Amino acid sequence: MRLTDIADDLIRLAEEARDGAAEMLFEPTVRLGVTGLSRAGKTVFITSLVANLLARGRMTQFRAEAEGRLLSAIVAPHPDRGTPRFAYEDHLAALSGAEPRWPESTRRISQIRVSLRYRREGLFAGLQGPGALHLDIVDYPGEWLLDLGLLDAGFEDWSAKALAAADLPARAPHAAPWRAALAARDGAEPFDEAEAQRLAAAFTGYLRACREAGLSGFAPGRFLMPGDMEGSPALAFCPLPPRSGRDALHAEFARRFDAYRRHVAKPFFRDHFARLDRQIVLVDLMTALSDGPAAVADLAGAMTEALSAFRPGRNSWLASILGARIDRILFAATKADHLHHSEHDRLMAILSALFSDSVARAAFRGAETRAMAIAALRATVEQEAEGMRAVRGRLLSTGKEAALDPGELPRDPAPVLAAARASSGEAGGGWLDGEFRAMAFAPPRLTAGEGLPHIRLDRALDFLIGDKLT
Repeated sequence: MRLTDIADDLIRLAEEARDGAAEMLFEPTVRLGVTGLSRAGKTVFITSLVANLLARGRMTQFRAEAEGRLLSAIVAPHPDRGTPRFAYEDHLAALSGAEPRWPESTRRISQIRVSLRYRREGLFAGLQGPGALHLDIVDYPGEWLLDLGLLDAGFEDWSAKALAAADLPARAPHAAPWRAALAARDGAEPFDEAEAQRLAAAFTGYLRACREAGLSGFAPGRFLMPGDMEGSPALAFCPLPPRSGRDALHAEFARRFDAYRRHVAKPFFRDHFARLDRQIVLVDLMTALSDGPAAVADLAGAMTEALSAFRPGRNSWLASILGARIDRILFAATKADHLHHSEHDRLMAILSALFSDSVARAAFRGAETRAMAIAALRATVEQEAEGMRAVRGRLLSTGKEAALDPGELPRDPAPVLAAARASSGEAGGGWLDGEFRAMAFAPPRLTAGEGLPHIRLDRALDFLIGDKLT
């Protein structure tokens, strides 16, 4: 680590300590991170959370609201001049319009502040007056967390790992064009920027094809979620086989990899992730279960890689910055409304089992964790007839109403994990084939003033910040 980097970290830490002390003395702030891999539902979660906090009629399991102690909630002025504001109003309009639609997915970091006033608990509550809490909700792509694995790796190690992953049966067909481009290059040729751009584009195409096929692990995270770095030369590199002789392209890609770690990955963790107090990790487990064991194995691997951000090694620069700040983490399986409520416990059990090893190994530096099945915006209603337990909603593909039974999840999550581990990355042919299929529903049409219906959003919020409203 360079001396300038160390000095920069120390200055930022001092500034954050000063700002944090001021907040604690007057009106405390909780920074809630919301993350998840692509299509997990981050934008909808934040939009519904803010809307239901403002309206509050549907937050009956949020203890401060249930006890009548939540006095008011408002969207406050944006607190961070260096971070884009979450476009809450635009996303709410998309979900609640005459022809509702799902809002655009998260492509960059953003933030919104909701300020709460509440009546305190305890014998001396009347003497203290109402309490105040600022809830800063920070939205960021889960793919960016995958970059943590790059921070303590060299270009050679990362390349070897990425090339091995590309050889897995589920990924090899998608990697074929990129691997062909690698095989055709001549390592003895001088560096050529056009060739570098072609290889980087082929690698990005491979990652994109994997995502479209339902796979989950895409690092570097900015290649598919570039944010404000779209088109930057810093994203123009890819993994390469071991260098033989003088290879100018290999040397240049190693320099770009190092620049990516230093100027892209590290600032995100230092300036945003390391400042979080609480975290919710949204997981689209429904789609992975429907796509088969290879998709579940890939999701588990990607999320384990991402969750390493919560347990940095002793010698990592991140360990000294993070400390034990994040003290509550919620794992939430989204789209629970696509299942009959009798299946929710099974979905939650699979989620808990899927991440149990990672949670146990890490212990999350003392953080309290919980798993939950939720739907930030309920798009279906349940329907039962002649032994069929279906959900009814508007199909995303046609806009027409349909009642569908996606099938049953296993009572025991153990066979699910065993099949995923035994899949060796093979696509298709799994334990749920022919028995369970995830469906895509459009947002519900809402009547004026109805608010956004949800499943367990209030319980999720109570776990995440309920202890701060006492």
